[in-house]
Amino acid sequence: MYLYLSENPRTLYLVTSSQDERRGCPARALVFRAAQDSSSQAVVEFLPRDEVDLTSAVRLTSRIVKGCLGLISIANDMFLAVIISATELGNTRPSSLTVETVCQIHDVGFYCLTSSLWDDPSSNGDPLANTAFGDQSDMYLREYNASGSSTPAPEHPCQPLRKLISAGTFYYASDPQWDISSRLQRRLARAEPWDPSTYDDRFVWNEYIVKSLLDFRERLDPNERADLDRCQFIVLAIQGYVGICTLALPAPPTNGTPAVATLSLISRLGWKRAGTRFNTRGVDDDGNCANFVETETLFSTDQHCYSYVQVRGSVPLFWEQQGLQTFGQRIQITRPQASQPAFDRHFAGLVEEYGAVHAINLLGIKENEAALTAAYSRHMKSAQHVLGDSIGLTNFDFHAAVRIGGHESVFREIRRLENIVDNLDRFGFAMADASTNEIVTEQKGVFRTNCLDCLDRTNFVQDILSRTALEQYLLHIRREWIHSGSLWSNHGELWAENGDALSRIYAGTGALNTSFTRSGKRTLAGVLSDATKSVSRAYINNFQDKGKQAAIDMFVGNMSTQRQVTIFDPIHDSVRAELENRLSEYSTTKQCTIFVGTWNLNGRPPPSESLLPWLFPRPSAPDMFALGFQEIVPLTAQQIVQTDPEKKRLWETKVLETLDRRPNRKSSYILLRSHQLVGTALLILVKKELTAVIRNVEAASHKTGLRGMSGNKGAVGIRLDYYDTSFCFLTAHFAAGHANVAERNADYHTIVNGLHFLKGKTIDSHQNIIWLADTNYRIDLDNERVRTLALLDDFDALLAADQLRRAMDERAVFDNYQEGPLLFRPTYKYDLGTDNYDTSEKMRVPAWTDRILFKGNNLDLAVYSRAEIKSSDHRPGNVDSFPVFAIFRAEVRIIDHVKRAALSKLLLESVTSTAPGEKLDEKLAGLTFASDEPDLPPPSSEDSAWWDGLEHPNGIVVPLSSRSGTGETSGNPFDSSSESSLSSSPSSSEEELYHALQAPITPAQPATTRRPAPPPPPRSVRPATDSDT
Repeated sequence: MYLYLSENPRTLYLVTSSQDERRGCPARALVFRAAQDSSSQAVVEFLPRDEVDLTSAVRLTSRIVKGCLGLISIANDMFLAVIISATELGNTRPSSLTVETVCQIHDVGFYCLTSSLWDDPSSNGDPLANTAFGDQSDMYLREYNASGSSTPAPEHPCQPLRKLISAGTFYYASDPQWDISSRLQRRLARAEPWDPSTYDDRFVWNEYIVKSLLDFRERLDPNERADLDRCQFIVLAIQGYVGICTLALPAPPTNGTPAVATLSLISRLGWKRAGTRFNTRGVDDDGNCANFVETETLFSTDQHCYSYVQVRGSVPLFWEQQGLQTFGQRIQITRPQASQPAFDRHFAGLVEEYGAVHAINLLGIKENEAALTAAYSRHMKSAQHVLGDSIGLTNFDFHAAVRIGGHESVFREIRRLENIVDNLDRFGFAMADASTNEIVTEQKGVFRTNCLDCLDRTNFVQDILSRTALEQYLLHIRREWIHSGSLWSNHGELWAENGDALSRIYAGTGALNTSFTRSGKRTLAGVLSDATKSVSRAYINNFQDKGKQAAIDMFVGNMSTQRQVTIFDPIHDSVRAELENRLSEYSTTKQCTIFVGTWNLNGRPPPSESLLPWLFPRPSAPDMFALGFQEIVPLTAQQIVQTDPEKKRLWETKVLETLDRRPNRKSSYILLRSHQLVGTALLILVKKELTAVIRNVEAASHKTGLRGMSGNKGAVGIRLDYYDTSFCFLTAHFAAGHANVAERNADYHTIVNGLHFLKGKTIDSHQNIIWLADTNYRIDLDNERVRTLALLDDFDALLAADQLRRAMDERAVFDNYQEGPLLFRPTYKYDLGTDNYDTSEKMRVPAWTDRILFKGNNLDLAVYSRAEIKSSDHRPGNVDSFPVFAIFRAEVRIIDHVKRAALSKLLLESVTSTAPGEKLDEKLAGLTFASDEPDLPPPSSEDSAWWDGLEHPNGIVVPLSSRSGTGETSGNPFDSSSESSLSSSPSSSEEELYHALQAPITPAQPATTRRPAPPPPPRSVRPATDSDT
């Protein structure tokens, strides 16, 4: 097929070639153009080729296009992704009824629907000069001077995606198309013939960009849909490895003709938690784990086809590796007490898909690996209470076995382990009749193997399991083939190539130990090769993977700022709009309470007295605690270079003990997530029963000290989704010094612009944002004046000189944020252990340095105060400032996705159903949904007013008949409803006082020159309505 472009309007044509038509494809064209003024909506048509005028069109590429991967919107432009170079690898099942040929992608092109800026053929057709990813995560802002001129030419926005897809690790099924994403047993179990809309969504990497085209295909009538499938315009691609080899095996004694067999290996890498080695570890809240791969060994003869499936994946817990990683890898289990729901989801999904799962954990006894192994075992025991004998775990220390007996001993020991042997027999393998495609035997379970990266050790052991299972099959059909040297050499070569391919995707280099996998022995050349690969990995993973990770997230649709391309369709567009308007019909809301606290500890350990006055100022138990600490360690040079995490652990223990030992305890809390940047630390604790509904918990930090090089000042953020509502909590430590207002303002903006979470999420990406920080803003009055006003509790006078409030009024920082009324004395700075403000040589001016600010329509501040932590021998505790706290009531939304789907289907049916004689086109032309919003006149301005028009003589507005009715009207418009808090009896409770003081005071509006609205017309003129009666 060929790709053409025409202008006015800008349109791309994917047209079948004469060669395609000789192969049986109909003469058709798939036509693309951008919807008007949109970079994320396309207009697509499927037309006979003779109805397309290509006289003024130009051919965009001289290469033959192999198929279309989809549409993607990047940097306010929309691109069509097509395959422009691929090679055929071979047929994985030559003797079957259906041909199953695989092609490997070598190059793709991205052609713009919205701009001619990217039409330069060199940006889409030249061989890639450099396939390495730099450390720039902003993929479409990088520039290069391609022409040598003084004006740098911008790099193609899709160049990182092109590098990713053109690396030789993507594959697709060629003519005739078949489902390459599904294993043999799953494909043959389907009764219906092949359909592009039926695939394993775990492994189709271009699902995000091709989804709109698949939806377009579904809306075609059956004949057109069949023609589109025969044209093979739409391609579904997997990433991983495919290897195929054909070999001759000893002949059966009947005729002496050598048997020809095909041995294939297909590895399908999952995309739902895709990423590179140090950027993507562990599991997500949906149970998807990093580097998850399904590997299928296929052995096909003229009589049978054998299939054996294994899976690999990262340890399914919440863990990560942050900072510069060398050979001594630092591992942090980030949610040790909240991993069980995600762990259970992961194994439940595997059991549902494969029947049974036995995990083989190859981690060793090193401190970091041992901690993961212990946590893995604990979670597995808990999961077995739910999933029973369908899951199991075997721990095998791979490195210890190699140290004792070499790599050869691993081969022997794995095949002797009782759990492995028993499950090999129990799981079996899949076998199909080659002449009928009927399943003879089914595989009833899989082994799930992991090490730390799920690369080298994992591939080594999976090769052993694959060989063992294939030997069991050969014992049943042709025993003499077990001794075929060519069979096992080809088998080892395929597994070595598989290990290299998967390792290059995840870690940037080939796999270790592949010399043994290929030859069966360890050589000096292999040892030197492994050492070189290890050094290369360390460099690539630390310095190049950030850009590659951003490209992966962009390709699979993980970036929070992305908009998925949709295809113009008035029916579905109207249904989508109406679904948004009817959110309340498929969702509910739930009230929760959030305690937020901040405290500058001045480097001191937890006090001996109880933290109850701070953490439980009210008898009710919050659902969630967000606690921010500053100077949790002394800000010394040693701590800045290498922070000691022990102080944070001590405070975590102290907080948890306080929560567990509180009186009248009815629920328990767990530490959901904590994070530290030198002296700044943030802890999130939640009720234990809420761990299953809090998802996507991430932490990030950003330095502001020494112009971003030092972490003595900076911020830590933790974000999460509570049901379907997002929250972001930030604790920060701004620049000190009474006069350094500009530096503090700069710190704020540096944090807002520089602190990013995964997948492009920023602070402002969230619905609810709460800062709990030592902002270090001071009071601009002389020292004695501040102290006197503080002792008199004259907070209004102090607040008028507060630097932070002035900066907020000037919109210099915290724009659109709110803060509760400051009805407590300044918390900074006291003589140690006293209630006296600083009397040291510095005589610091008291100030409200510790503040809590928030933004979000779902947040309602109930209490904002400081805690008076006291003990018999010293007060306040052993630190020189008071902790500040706030209590929020928040509303979280719970979306019922089943109800949403049912409502969407109902709306779609109501739109598309037509009465006898009614034309669908006419119904669509007049398609509107009723709105609850009243029909109001246009807004007035300084220059014109709605009552000036001829349609409103003397300012008369005639109400629409739909507005009249029997509805009740309020007698006095100024009366508050009975439910309003203003109508309740006066109360001196602290909580209601805070609410009243938070209400904004509306300043008087200046008089304008516009003439006033006319008086209401006489009653005799005003049209009568039902309410007048």
